[in-house]
Amino acid sequence: MRAHFLLTAIGVATAMVAAPVTAQTPPAGTVQMSQVGFERGGPKVATVVDRATRPLPWHVVDAAGKTVAEGRSEVFGRDEASGNHVHIVRFSTVQTEGKGYRLIVGDHESRPFVIDEHPHARLKYDALAYFYANRAGEPLLARYLARPDLARPAGNPDEKATCFSGRDSAGTVWPGCSYTLDVTGGWYDAGDFGKYVVNAGISVWTLLNAYERAEALQSPGRAAFADGKGRIPGSGNGVNDLLDEARHEIEFMLRMQIPEGTQAQLPVGPVKPGVPATLTTVDAGGMVHHKVHGAKWSGFPLRPGEDKQPRYLYPASTAATLNLAAVGAQCARVWRTIDPAFAARCMTAARAAFKAALRNRDIRTTASFDGGGPYGDDDVSDEFYWATAELYATTRNPAYLTALRTSRYMLGGPNSGASATGDMDFAHTAALGSITLATVPGALSTDDLVTVRANLTRAAADYLRQSTTQGYGVPRTGSNYDWGSNSGLLNRAIVMALAFDYTGDWNYRNGVIQVLDYVLGRNPLDQSYVTGYGDRPVVNPHHRAWAHSLDASYPAPPPGAVSGGPNSTNMADDVAKTMRGKCVGQTCWRDALQAYALNEVAINWNAPLLWVSAFIDDR
Repeated sequence: MRAHFLLTAIGVATAMVAAPVTAQTPPAGTVQMSQVGFERGGPKVATVVDRATRPLPWHVVDAAGKTVAEGRSEVFGRDEASGNHVHIVRFSTVQTEGKGYRLIVGDHESRPFVIDEHPHARLKYDALAYFYANRAGEPLLARYLARPDLARPAGNPDEKATCFSGRDSAGTVWPGCSYTLDVTGGWYDAGDFGKYVVNAGISVWTLLNAYERAEALQSPGRAAFADGKGRIPGSGNGVNDLLDEARHEIEFMLRMQIPEGTQAQLPVGPVKPGVPATLTTVDAGGMVHHKVHGAKWSGFPLRPGEDKQPRYLYPASTAATLNLAAVGAQCARVWRTIDPAFAARCMTAARAAFKAALRNRDIRTTASFDGGGPYGDDDVSDEFYWATAELYATTRNPAYLTALRTSRYMLGGPNSGASATGDMDFAHTAALGSITLATVPGALSTDDLVTVRANLTRAAADYLRQSTTQGYGVPRTGSNYDWGSNSGLLNRAIVMALAFDYTGDWNYRNGVIQVLDYVLGRNPLDQSYVTGYGDRPVVNPHHRAWAHSLDASYPAPPPGAVSGGPNSTNMADDVAKTMRGKCVGQTCWRDALQAYALNEVAINWNAPLLWVSAFIDDR
């Protein structure tokens, strides 16, 4: 994310423009709905752009042109997030499976759509395949990919890196370090080739939580990623494929830990942008390097194996250290009976990381290094809560439970387990701890479990309430859409999905469907934000190696990658800059390769897409 790039292969920025409408891409329509289809027994809702102030007649016809349902639209009026005057049509009474249905509303007509028992069945597998397609350290093999042209040589196959040394852009002089770490492997974070521990943490946790949830519920979805279902290296080893893919990233995180007994010079406390940081010598053993990436932003287009610039470890942070503490404890719990040796390795790393974080409570990262995003975090109290929750759920050590019970995140209130005013992301992880406590069987007493689940359900209820005030049914209010807004919506869908698990209230599950509908086409741009899905899918995500429209020797993206989506608050790239003051919230987006603020892909955005699509298909 936040990946600036160099136009080295192209002389001018105008060479890369928004994807043109082609014969294969129909123009945007005014009847906006999921472009993947609807569950036979699930909700079916469309938004129609029309300035009429009275209800419009509508009817659904089947492939033969026979009317199977009819009614009158609900006049919603002006939708703040899009600027459109819209009507809402609900046609859930149509419950016969079939293709070629059309919704006709006044003078508007939809494209043909599908009703199926499991219209989203394939999405979870393509969302998982995204991670293999972005693996570092090994060649991508055609037999595991959606298309042969996505195969490529390994990027950074022997990545032995030492610490950055020298002067950064703020004038801080970093001394480097005396050691080299082998940090081969993991996933490239987004459209660039950086690897960031804090983004790895929430991404891995989300995949593992999808597994833990299904196991705890003994749900039908337990078999969704059974060995051989995921089509990845390792299939056939007897281990769930979701775990195999997550382990690839966990191995990288473990390699980023600083050896015990190491002294390092690090900034303690706040770091002012553009001002040289004051470095203090600390005992950094057990801490975790924040990230590893190139000395400068790489060119575009480019495969990772073609990027020859030096790569460095960047200074450790408390946030990265707590991410390893949390994920290491989760790993130890999940692999306890699957691979006891690996579980023990994870637990040893988690304990060392937590001890190091307690010793160095406020080591922050800086935004003054070229070649990668900062991923800064000025408040790690939520990471401490998350790590403590994971350690307790794994060890059942009562000392951890005592700490949890004194936390404002567990007890309730505006910042409890999942905040009704914020989202889970790499810098806001309290909800992850609460979800773990609410998921792992026997972790909490009945009273504590009721408290934690009530916190999460309260947030879900607020998200659901917000969705009823929106013309496109999304669980957020206002017209400001931030960087990676699609991920924020998908993470809110996770909280609503869990509320469904806790309460059995189908309104929460319907709220999850509405988020998927939005991401798959029920939005003011009539755009599916997932590559390879729908009539109007993303074709030009910001990704250095998936740059076919720029250079025919590079591949188009595989199916199942979700775009970051509309961003009206940080319009940093050259495409977004031209839209300032000319778009509203949900319309601030373009399918353009260079639009990194709008159209990048990232591991922490695809992870909730996988979780949500697996949940929806879990019945």
